[in-house]
Parts: sequence; structure tokens; C-alpha cells
Amino acid sequence: MNPAQSSPTLKLLKLRHVMAMTSLARSTIYRYCSDNNFPRPVKLGKRNVAWVESEVQAWIEHKSRLRNISSPATDY
Repeated sequence: MNPAQSSPTLKLLKLRHVMAMTSLARSTIYRYCSDNNFPRPVKLGKRNVAWVESEVQAWIEHKSRLRNISSPATDY
């Protein structure tokens, strides 16, 4: 089997897509990255970065699980 066929396809997201997915501001995303509380971007060039979609999605899922663990069910 070809190793390229067995690994999942990685998709890179630009900042505007990450902001849309997470509802976070640009400054918050970069602050969380510097605090190691958010996936770090992949450097594509001198002034060009992107985030791995699966890592951002995993971060969102983690935050959702934390919410479900830490707060009791409430009626809205």
C-alpha cells in the first residue's frame, strides 16, 4: 500500500476561516497560540501561516467536552 493513500488528507485553513470556525478574534487566536492553548499555525512563508483543520476541529471538540463535564445540565 502507498503510504500517501493510508494517511488522511490534511487541509490548511487561513486565519479568516479559523476565526469563522471558532468565533474568536484574531488577537485572541494568536494569544491562545502563544499561551499553548490553541493549535499553532504552520508557517508557509515569510508572512504566511495557516492552521491544520483537524487540529482546530479537535480544539473545538475538546472545548465542547469540557463544557459538558464542568457544567451541570440546565434548562434554557
